[in-house]
Amino acid sequence: MMRIKLRREPSFAYIALTLSLMTIAARSTNNMVTTTVGPLSKYLLGFSNTLVGVITAVMFATTFIATSYINPSLNSSVRRKAFILSNLTVLLLLPLFFFVSSVTIWIISALIGLAFGLVMPNLITAASLVNDRKTAERLLALYSTSLSISLILGPAYESFVLSKFPYNYVFLAFLPIAALAFALSWTVKFPDTKREVKGSRALRNKGFLSSVLAITTYNVPFAAITAFLTILAVDRFHVPGDLAYSTYIPFFTMSFLTRLYMTIRPFNSLRMPMFISILITVLTLAGTLFSPTYAVFLLVMALLGIPHGSVFPMSTIMIQRATSKEERNAVNSYFLAYNNFLFIAVPTVVGYLSEFIGLSLTFGLLSIPVVLTSLVFFVKFWNDDILTGKLPQS
Repeated sequence: MMRIKLRREPSFAYIALTLSLMTIAARSTNNMVTTTVGPLSKYLLGFSNTLVGVITAVMFATTFIATSYINPSLNSSVRRKAFILSNLTVLLLLPLFFFVSSVTIWIISALIGLAFGLVMPNLITAASLVNDRKTAERLLALYSTSLSISLILGPAYESFVLSKFPYNYVFLAFLPIAALAFALSWTVKFPDTKREVKGSRALRNKGFLSSVLAITTYNVPFAAITAFLTILAVDRFHVPGDLAYSTYIPFFTMSFLTRLYMTIRPFNSLRMPMFISILITVLTLAGTLFSPTYAVFLLVMALLGIPHGSVFPMSTIMIQRATSKEERNAVNSYFLAYNNFLFIAVPTVVGYLSEFIGLSLTFGLLSIPVVLTSLVFFVKFWNDDILTGKLPQS
């Protein structure tokens, strides 16, 4: 007699808990590296603003290679192994930053960027693999909320470390968090399908185009914030390094509150939330230019955290609404690859321009690409069902 074994699917609570913890651990480590390599290279290795922008670009360039080429080309089984191995690689590379020189920092940054490129897109895909549309969108909002939690706890922890030690010690302090990410990487869910869409076919999906335009309205300034916020606070307001780095805390706290609200009360129509988010982005970028004191600057950064909290989860929801499970890994990978392209181009341009016109004015000018991109986005998608939410429930 044939005995049929029924595989019990993990509960929503289990998926939510493990995904949240994994996301917090992986993203807090990722954010620490991408925001600390710049100040470390400037203040400990003597790099110029231009070189700070370039080394940040190098790190995101290797991430771009992983998200745009390597990750979409792997099947689900191989991708899972690469995901686990990449988390181990991050854990092994962190101690090497303690001993970096002006030469080795380029190699280590490139390698860790490559590893992060095989981690982050698979977390987004894992957050959207449930069948019910509303549950998937709530899980994506929870994933984004977990990102924000990591971006509060991580900078708070780093600010504490920096109050006692130089920048290179921060990488050692994050070893336990990276170890947690590696341990949890074994629990992350991957698509159970043998016919995933690969290659350029995913680029024709409207979920990809809409998400790319949407995220451009925010990640152009955020790429600059990632590389230069600490340096801007030090240079303009002459605050110490630990206080300058803590500027990220109000920014990410407001981002967290925004994403928490979206988790509790998910948006159906994304039209007005996107419009308001873009308006806040433009106004606060101007505010970074005219802030008279560090206290006002902190308030401006807190307000700028609102669109940071809203635009990314809305972009991932657009992808979820417009893709099947077979398409989702490729679209998510190319979506993050585009984000990484922005993090290559923007820090390089901002670093170069700041040498001539200063960081404050350069930050203010970022409102121009934000406005132009938002006009294209709304003209093309204002009445589309991925924004209006008029989709059949699955």
